[in-house]
This record gives sequence, C-alpha cells and structure tokens, in this order.
Amino acid sequence: MSSSIIPVILCGGTGQRLWPVSRSTHPKQFHPLFGALSPFQATVKRVSGEMFAAQIIVTGNDHRFLVADQLRLIETEAEIVLEPMRRDSCAAIAAAAEIAARRDENALILVLAADHAITDVNRFLEHIRRGAKAAEAGRIVTFGIKPGEPATGYGYIQPGAALDGIEGANAISAFVEKPDRETAERYVAEGYLWNSGNFLFRARDFLNELEHLATDIAEPVRQSVENATRDLDFLRLDPEHFAQARAISVDYAVMEKTELAAVVPSDFSWSDIGSWDAVWSISEKGEHGNVAVGRAVFHDASNSFVHSPGALTTVLGLDDVVVVVLRDTVLVANRNKAQDVKALVNQLTEAGYREVSEHLQIYRPWGDYEQVDAGHRYQVKRITVKPGGRLSLQSHRHRAEHWVVVTGTAKVTVNGEEFILTENQSTFIPLGAVHRLENPGKIALELIEVQSGSYLGEDDIERYEDVYGRD
Repeated sequence: MSSSIIPVILCGGTGQRLWPVSRSTHPKQFHPLFGALSPFQATVKRVSGEMFAAQIIVTGNDHRFLVADQLRLIETEAEIVLEPMRRDSCAAIAAAAEIAARRDENALILVLAADHAITDVNRFLEHIRRGAKAAEAGRIVTFGIKPGEPATGYGYIQPGAALDGIEGANAISAFVEKPDRETAERYVAEGYLWNSGNFLFRARDFLNELEHLATDIAEPVRQSVENATRDLDFLRLDPEHFAQARAISVDYAVMEKTELAAVVPSDFSWSDIGSWDAVWSISEKGEHGNVAVGRAVFHDASNSFVHSPGALTTVLGLDDVVVVVLRDTVLVANRNKAQDVKALVNQLTEAGYREVSEHLQIYRPWGDYEQVDAGHRYQVKRITVKPGGRLSLQSHRHRAEHWVVVTGTAKVTVNGEEFILTENQSTFIPLGAVHRLENPGKIALELIEVQSGSYLGEDDIERYEDVYGRD
C-alpha cells in the first residue's frame, strides 16, 4: 500500500430507531451504547493507527461541540467540517474528498459512518488493506458484508466477477433495496452481500467520476470548499454554494452508475446499529439470552433487552421485548417490531412532544445542564461546567437565579463585579443583571441553579459576548 489513507467519518444521522436514547440534539453515535466509548469514538479509534493520516469529520452545526468534546476525551485531533444543511451522503463525501485532495492529491479516502459497530478491528483492517489495492488501481470500492441472516433492514449488493489482478475484490452486478423476508432469504442463498455503506477510493478518482455523473453536486461542493471559512477549530463550508448541491445518496449518484465500482466481500463483524434489536443482537447475552444495560432483573423472561441507567427495571414473564427507561420517557416494544420505532417517533413528532428531540440533560460547548425539578414560576437545574469552560456574558428579562456550588470553583461576574465561589457557597443573580459563569479550575464545576420568574424558557437569554461564537 503506497498511499496514506485519510479516514472520513460521516456524523450527520439522527438515529430515530434508537429513540428514546437517540434524539436529534444528541443522536446515537454520541452515546456509549456498549461500553465506555460511543460508536463515534470507537470509529475514530479504529482508524487511528499507523496506516491512517489525520481524520476528517463531517457533521452539522448543532453537533460540532459534541464532536469536539468526544475527540478531546479520547485525545484525538481531527479536521471538523461543518455542513450548513443536510444534502445526504454524496455532497458530504464530495466535500471531504475535495478537502483531502487539497491535502494530498494521491491520498486514499476511507469513508465510514460514525454509528456502526465493528468488534474485530484486526479483521476489519485486513479488509481495508485489500480494498486499498483496488482503490490504488483506480476503483471506487465499497465493502459488502457476508450476511449472517436474511436481514430485511439492509440493502444488498450482488457481486460480479473477480477483478483481474486484484485479489479479494469483485465488480458489482447490482445494488438492491431493503427486501422483504422471502426476498432476503433468496439473496442470502444466491451469495448477495449486505451493503455496509462504507467506501474506499482515491479522492481525485471519486471527484472525476462525480464531475462526470453529477455536475450539479460536484461544482457547488467544490465552490463551497473553495469559499469555506474558519470558525474556532471548525471548517465551515460555504452555505450559499452548498445549498445548490443536489440532495442524494452516494449510492444513487455515483455507485450505481460508475463503471469503477468494486466490492470487497468482507466477513468482519459489522452492524449499523439500526434498531434496538440490532443492539441486542451484538451485545453479550446473559442467562436465557437477556441483555441488561444498567439496572435490570429478569424473571421467567428470555431474549429480551433492557436499557435502564437509573431506575431498577424488572421484566417478568415476557420474551423478545425491548424496554428502555430514562427519566423522562419509557419505551416498551416487541423486539421483532424494533424497526417500527421510527414510525412511532414520527407520530410523537406530529403530536409535538419535546421528548422526541431533547433529553433532560442538554449539552453545551461549556458543559451541560439537566432539569431536576420544575413547577409554577420556578425551575431547578444541575449545571456542570468543564475546566476552562465559560458561559456567555448574558442577562434575562423574566427570571432571577440562585446558584449553589456543589463541587469545584466558580468565577462569577455580575454587573461588572467578579468574585470566586467554592464548595457550599452561593450567590444571587437579580433579574436583568448582566452576568457570566466560568470554571477557572482543573476539575469539573457542578452547581445547582434555582430559577424563579414569570418565564423560564431557554430563549430568555440576551448574549453580549460568547467565546463559542453563538448568537
């Protein structure tokens, strides 16, 4: 393998089928579903070895600080590219390819989703090396997973003839959509592969094909990269040009049309973590096939899954169920109906439920806050500020605030006066006062905030100065 490989990690999904853990403000790729690392962090670590160059992360504006914080926690630096709006996978990949080509014209690009699970990393890397040989020969490579079952939640690839002189890679005869059960069984019997949605190619080869097959994507994206701007540690694609790119998946725009497409049949463990059933399938099973994440007890139950980080959750006399228990929501579902959670989320969205998009714990670039209690004219929050974190200089028109420090050190500014609070100390922020909270210490600052007033919404903030560039 003569060329370096630049990993490109796409971080734009919302993961509706893993609701209520996955919500639009904090989707599944950022949650530790299986252990200490989130799927995003696990993906980053997977492609951080010697064969890889610095990574490119493509995400949206709303998740930029989540991405930056999760990279910091695993001590990894990467180029974080911000899409101004969603234009499906082709435009995102094209933007990353343009950026990579400016870094190294001959670099190979490995495109990965941020929310996939791969447990056998060495086997995965072995297949990446196979794919690299085909990519260096000018092919646009995807990885087809040998099916473990006739799954109906994946698209399939029909592999064609083996490529001459390239071991372990085939031409592609056809891409097919997600099938029904009977069709999936036929596909498995006939040697079809699951479409993993991961790709490997030379940046310039992909961009040349895109120019040929989809100029209405190639040119606007090229201009959006050409006119991109720096914002703190982020690269913002130019919104005016990016908005002109056609919204379409890379499969439809390129892979199904190009004569350069190739597939590497792969047998490493892989899941797109597309449902709670998928989470159960790849989790380590306990007695009678049950899986518990958090506090759960099963009695006379089998093949069931519980996610309950707080409340003790018990399952009695039920088989094949999914139970997800959070502070503000509970999901109980037949495991075989897990794919239908998206339809449930759509129903909740139409009804206007806040719980579709937001958790009680809300993440901000400086840390997070969580609602503890609320009632008529009052609200209680637990606020955590990271070391060095600094909230905006702000005021409120409709509420006053009381702050009590639980741990750490707080630097407080009120109407131009600065002072320090430590554990068990408190202060009062009058209605209308211009104030700021920051953490000058080396450990997390935790405090309890009691708000009181006629209106307690998050939009009652007038910002005067913000180190994170928010309005």
